[in-house]
Amino acid sequence: MKSLKNYLLYLLILLPLWMMGSTIRPDELTCEYLKKPLGLDVHLPRFSWTLAADKRDQQQMAYELIVADNLEAIQKKKGTVWSTGKVVSEQNIQVVYKGKPLQSFTRYYWCVRVYDKQGKVSDWSEPEWFETAMLASSDWTGQWIGDGSKQFTRDENFYGDDPMPLFRKSFHVSKNMVSARLYVSGLGYYEAYLNGSKIGDHVLDPGWTTYDKQVLYSVYDISKQLSKGDNVIGFMLGNGWYNPLPLRFWGNINMRDALETGRPKVKAMLRLTYRDGTVKTIATGGDWQTAPGPVIRNNIYLGEHDDGRRYDPDWCTVSASSNGWKQAVEVEGPAGVLTAQRQPPIRVTKRIKPVRIRETSPGTFVADMGQNFAGVVGIRVKGPAGTKIVLRYGEDVYPDGNVNVMTTVAGQIKQGNGGPGAPPVAWQEDSYILNGKGVETWAPRFTFHGFRYVEIKGWPGKPTVEDIEGLRMNTDLAEKGQFASSNALFNQLQENIRWTFMSNVFSTISDCPGRERLPYGGDILCTAETFMYNYGMANFYAKIIRDFANEQRTLGGITETAPFVGIADAGPGDQSGPLGFQLGFSYIIKKMYDFYGDKRIVEENYEAVRKQVEFLRTRATQHLLDTDLGDHESLAEKSIPLTASIFYYQQVCLLTDMATILGKGNDATLYANLAKAIKKAIIQKFAQGKGQFGKNTQSDLLFGLWSGVVDTANDEGLWKTLMDAFEEKKGHLSTGIFGTKMLFDVLRSADEYEMAYRIANQRDFPGWGYMVAHGATTLWETWKASDNTFSKNHPMFGSIGEWFFRSLVGINEAAPGFKKIIIKPQPAGDLCHAKGSFQSVYGRIGSAWNINEKGFNLEVEIPVNTTAEVWVPLAYGKEVIENGTPLKDVPELRFLRNERGYAVIAMGSGHYRFATMK
Repeated sequence: MKSLKNYLLYLLILLPLWMMGSTIRPDELTCEYLKKPLGLDVHLPRFSWTLAADKRDQQQMAYELIVADNLEAIQKKKGTVWSTGKVVSEQNIQVVYKGKPLQSFTRYYWCVRVYDKQGKVSDWSEPEWFETAMLASSDWTGQWIGDGSKQFTRDENFYGDDPMPLFRKSFHVSKNMVSARLYVSGLGYYEAYLNGSKIGDHVLDPGWTTYDKQVLYSVYDISKQLSKGDNVIGFMLGNGWYNPLPLRFWGNINMRDALETGRPKVKAMLRLTYRDGTVKTIATGGDWQTAPGPVIRNNIYLGEHDDGRRYDPDWCTVSASSNGWKQAVEVEGPAGVLTAQRQPPIRVTKRIKPVRIRETSPGTFVADMGQNFAGVVGIRVKGPAGTKIVLRYGEDVYPDGNVNVMTTVAGQIKQGNGGPGAPPVAWQEDSYILNGKGVETWAPRFTFHGFRYVEIKGWPGKPTVEDIEGLRMNTDLAEKGQFASSNALFNQLQENIRWTFMSNVFSTISDCPGRERLPYGGDILCTAETFMYNYGMANFYAKIIRDFANEQRTLGGITETAPFVGIADAGPGDQSGPLGFQLGFSYIIKKMYDFYGDKRIVEENYEAVRKQVEFLRTRATQHLLDTDLGDHESLAEKSIPLTASIFYYQQVCLLTDMATILGKGNDATLYANLAKAIKKAIIQKFAQGKGQFGKNTQSDLLFGLWSGVVDTANDEGLWKTLMDAFEEKKGHLSTGIFGTKMLFDVLRSADEYEMAYRIANQRDFPGWGYMVAHGATTLWETWKASDNTFSKNHPMFGSIGEWFFRSLVGINEAAPGFKKIIIKPQPAGDLCHAKGSFQSVYGRIGSAWNINEKGFNLEVEIPVNTTAEVWVPLAYGKEVIENGTPLKDVPELRFLRNERGYAVIAMGSGHYRFATMK
């Protein structure tokens, strides 16, 4: 009897514990990095989820995932198309779909549950969904249509008025609908309308691609915009990158010679699904109507000119007039494969009011927006019909207050060198002719500019700050990182970096939003990690990688820009780019793996990278190359053969890494041996003796150390030579864009954080502080300010932003996707606090520290299902405690060692508060 009572008591004690569920639960669910993606054309999508927990040190030991083709089934926890069963695995990112073949135009629902370390299962997550678009080219039923106009044959004719076409189609909705989807691609750019209202909030859609290889389309849910009965759908087109002007950049590069071009055209399909299961499709074809619209001239670089008198607000409504409309013409479309657009769309992401408007001469006004950015200006105005308002854009003003347009002049066309018909000076300008019908609001649709100042002419009366609005436009990247510190300069630089980056993401990463707007591989390489710490870059970079792969030359070389516009500076032939710019392609592929654990992107592009390396191999002489741009924008003499050969070496090292990741053992061995041969050749050629490398410039030494070609373990004098090179410049840089990016990596790995801080904190020339002191709100193209040539909104020196995250707050990946994390803050100088966070694919990683009279305090956040090593600096106190408790008494912590002035501590997920005591 006593034993029975004891057993019952035992049950009473343990039963609540047995009834407790899992200590972890699924949190943010994504499919192909997206929440609720509306139009996927991926046959085997990948699923990811983060995990939440109320306790520290939690791991997922198994998961179960189900996918259904209807909501009712998923609510009953039945996977009609895929059910994994219990999968013993820690994997919670990049889980590849392995169910029944997916069908086009279908919404699928999915949810997941997870098992913790004790084997206890969580509740099922809330259902998420993804919807497929066209999974086969035959799913498209629409035709490309145009207005029947012919392309100009003489260059000078491109510069005259050329009204952009409108297209429309009436249709009838007779039954109750379940859903309505619009699939559309309009080249160069389009705006879509339904019953008089714009569809969606995208601008400058679709993203720019190599149109003879790939064309993007977007998907819109327009179910709520449709009316039962009669409806009208319509499109307004712009030239975009598909019909550029024949401008001669730098007097000789005409991008029309390199790009597939044509007259504006559109292909679209509206798919209506009714409650009775029937489907109705309205697709573009010869039965559509077309008419010229109010956009009378538009170009990406030179601007847009609209005539409000030509605009009929009813053009896309059931009450529209038929006057002036004719039948559209079915035309041949671009050769590229139509692909669903997965990178975030370009949107208006911020509205900016001028800080002041001044009249510089009678009838000429200059609005100061207070911030350099990319976008357009919108106006609110009332005046007589026919009044023409002209807006001219620039990054700076002259001493007399007038706008300086010269740093944003397209392609350095300043002396009539732009070709037949081109303006003598190719500045940025928009104009609008009033229709005189009350208060009018207007903004350009099919262009964008880089500017801070706007010259306004033709205004009826005087414009006020309430009449002018800056519309910042950019690819709408999700914010993933935050940084702040006790150093006001660094905080301002973080802001400047973000404004610069947002000015240069218009479906590609550009060098500047004014003069060139081109996606250079070198800029992409130098800014990759800074971008990835600050923003969600996965789908955007996947698009960039596809752009470069689409442009790969026949022999294997990678172009300087992608899309390729005909620029091939100092490359090894075959129209390929300089070595440092070619490296950008393979570099961001590897960074996609490092930051997101994306193995698929490596698989998809491995052969392209291998072909690229084999091409470079044929161009090398005794494993060395001697053609390159070198350390672009360096202040010191360049060592072209050295940098070219090291870039080649890095290409081969990256290919070796990719072969290893994919388990291609033979290739890994082959290219590891090639890398060794290149390294040996570089050392023999450029290592002149102990402590000597190349010309001993900062750039040469950093190239050698960053690449691993040379190291201080074998040559201790190298470090002294590098430090001497910095001292010679009194702690200033002489590096260009590549050496500057390498600088912070090299100094971080050597714990030379005081020198890194000294360099970053300089307030005079050359340095970031010098830019800020001279009024910069974005980063400059060169260390020295320019008033007539170089851009003041250039991202390539933004690599310092990576240092904020990797060094100052110390967040670093130690395994793909940050599955393992190293947090190693490097406080330096007079910095007394810093904090930062990064939303990884596993969850939020946080690091915040401060120094006070008692010691050093560090708070960290580690996501569930990851592990970390936290390095606590011992310079401010030798005894480390966690939340007031000695380390040995905290069960979730494991002290590993003291190393290089840090206490190194291993841990699992959770929030931790460390402090050192003197």
